[in-house]
Amino acid sequence: MTDSNLSKIKPKLRTEGRVTGNWGRNKVRANSPLNEIGFGEVGSLPTKDQQLTQFLAIYPRMSVQWRRNMLPVMRDWAATLNRCDELKLTVTSYAL
Repeated sequence: MTDSNLSKIKPKLRTEGRVTGNWGRNKVRANSPLNEIGFGEVGSLPTKDQQLTQFLAIYPRMSVQWRRNMLPVMRDWAATLNRCDELKLTVTSYAL
């Protein structure tokens, strides 16, 4: 028997042609209709400073579980915004 060369054939690296995987159609990336949210227009999201102020206002009325879950997030925001003293005063006033 002769030796076969089939094991020596290397498959070609596919660097050309269409990118498929969508049942034969080209893959496309759709644009979101919400791409302008957050630019100060109607429906814009509040800033971290506004969110922290709102969280501090509703902190005494929320459940203990909500307080425990939100406290690490509020600490991060307060440290970023340099409002740690205000957060500390609110948290100690309404201890868990």
